[in-house]
Amino acid sequence: MHHMSFSVSNVDVPRSAGGVLHVPPSEGLTKWVSGDIYSIKATRHQTNGSFAFIDAIVPPGGGPIAHAHTDEDEAFFLIDGELEFLDGDRTFVAEQGSFLFIPRGSRHRFKNIGDTDVRTLFMFTPGGPEDLFVEGGDEPVPGGKPVVWDMDKVMSLADIVQRTKLQVLPE
Repeated sequence: MHHMSFSVSNVDVPRSAGGVLHVPPSEGLTKWVSGDIYSIKATRHQTNGSFAFIDAIVPPGGGPIAHAHTDEDEAFFLIDGELEFLDGDRTFVAEQGSFLFIPRGSRHRFKNIGDTDVRTLFMFTPGGPEDLFVEGGDEPVPGGKPVVWDMDKVMSLADIVQRTKLQVLPE
């Protein structure tokens, strides 16, 4: 069978002759992002811009600062655990099995306020914001732990933040 492949940040993803993208369970680009562990299963480059898809582990205390995406909608499905979500000015807790749709332009964040890891799947449509994780995410360190990003780290990524039109809207 003929396989096509292309490279995204040094990750070759084989495509079938029919064009199907198949990312096996242990594969995908892994980055540490603001205290979380993101396994990026599909980027906009792999979906012709349609969407990006991420499998995330959010440790206790993990999650990004409040923000909004100018041009993309975001959706979450909680596989395991609970996350506190910010919706504009109010917060609520979403539990295992919850689905959330966050329209573009909506101020939001998520945070693990519990004491065990949370696993969630999330996606952007169209793709694009994942460039921040791919280009700005920290490389995992064996035996280490991801650290929550402070404003200095976010500012160091200003060029990517600007390019992805991410609006940082702290609480």
